[in-house]
Amino acid sequence: MLMKDFIRRLALAALAGLCLELAFPGPSIWILSFVGVGLLSWALISARLIDAVLVGLISGGVLWLGLIRWLTLYLGPVPWLALGILQTLFFAMGTLALWFIINRLPRLISHTSLRVALTALCGAAVWASREVITASWPYGGFSWARLAQSQSESPLRLLVAWGGTAFLSFVVALLSLLFVEILRVVHHRKMMALGWALLVVGLCAVPAPVLTSVGTTNVLAVQGNSKAGLFDNRSSGQILMDHVSLSLPYVGRSVDMVVWPENATDISPVTSVASAKILTSVSSKIGAPIVTGSVIQDPDGTWYNTSLVWSPTDGLVDRYDKIHPVPFAEYMPDRAFWRQFAPELIDLVGYDYRAGNRSPVVDVAGVPAGITICFDITSEQQLREMTTGGAQLILAQTNNADFGRTDENLQQLAITRLAAIETGRSIVNISTVGTSAVLSPTGTTLDSLPAYEPGAMLTSVPLTTNLTPAMLVAPFVDVAVIFVALAGLLSGVRWR
Repeated sequence: MLMKDFIRRLALAALAGLCLELAFPGPSIWILSFVGVGLLSWALISARLIDAVLVGLISGGVLWLGLIRWLTLYLGPVPWLALGILQTLFFAMGTLALWFIINRLPRLISHTSLRVALTALCGAAVWASREVITASWPYGGFSWARLAQSQSESPLRLLVAWGGTAFLSFVVALLSLLFVEILRVVHHRKMMALGWALLVVGLCAVPAPVLTSVGTTNVLAVQGNSKAGLFDNRSSGQILMDHVSLSLPYVGRSVDMVVWPENATDISPVTSVASAKILTSVSSKIGAPIVTGSVIQDPDGTWYNTSLVWSPTDGLVDRYDKIHPVPFAEYMPDRAFWRQFAPELIDLVGYDYRAGNRSPVVDVAGVPAGITICFDITSEQQLREMTTGGAQLILAQTNNADFGRTDENLQQLAITRLAAIETGRSIVNISTVGTSAVLSPTGTTLDSLPAYEPGAMLTSVPLTTNLTPAMLVAPFVDVAVIFVALAGLLSGVRWR
């Protein structure tokens, strides 16, 4: 009997992990997030400690190793396993905390309704807290596979504008845990299901915040479909010329700004006279400044992943240096330590890009624009800095070429869609290879380009100025979910 129960729990754990993975892009079956959390929670009820550990490891392993398998495309299994196993361990620790809440907290409270509500509340806070912590630690964290990010196309997505990513993740976990806790105590399951469905419908009716529009700007976003990957065989300047050739057909059109992706100007115009002349020529012919990605080495020898604002008359007029360079990709933390484990892989990271300290808000033809480069878009702190700094739209430049035709670019686009809703700003998400899209302040796709096809989008992009509630309260929500989680855990410890 014990063995059957043990196998049942592990099967539920594997199914929970699979459901969670399928909730994210590319499958994007967002409803499976609720199923995954519910199955995981059910597997923890009355479980032994060792069972709970295994449930967390299996669920986390299925989720993470499946979701980020795009890391294996060019770099092989080592980085994939390293990151996947680390995140699986974090997931398992969060599962242990959830197991403690589910099995200890109900014994403290005699009133049934209160017991159900508080257990679900603290359990959801535990889930959201684990996401908040791993999104910022270690080495700046990895803000991926958060429950909220599975909801970018669900009716619940607008909730992110009211409380941020942690709030939306909390709500998804809360609804799932409420269902499980009610199922444990209520025999009239039809009435229970009806009540839960009405709650979901009520949440879906939450409106988007009212946004203050200040007009539009015509943005030409160019996807060069270039050989921009780390191991691609290309000639110097090829990426630049790919974007030049796709921009020139728009000469004579009404263009206010041109936006090229991360690394689009692969010969730095700061040090190359020829590259600078090309940018000036294209910008002059179109009659609009170009915002383009490049790699810059300052006179002191420091390297930056940079976005440049290039004027047709004055050349370089503004610049943003990536604030969050990616560890183990754009710089190597503790290089000497990690090199002894995989020297060939570590040596691939030839440059140690420095974190920028410039404002992420730049002036582009009189429009204050927030800039993010690649995984910058996952930083809520940077999103707040941009919106409070006056950004009226966001230009999200990225280079997804190292991930090929995997789901990585779709997962990043989902995060970007939520960022548009959370900030109340239009986002021009432009990639070297796709998927590129222009998103409205409510997350609606205004224009898009399919992956691995050269093209350009000339879009009238809405500009907004006021702050969503999330831009004001999201940091406090992060603290609040951690506080509630700790309160629940400490209550259980005290009872024990």
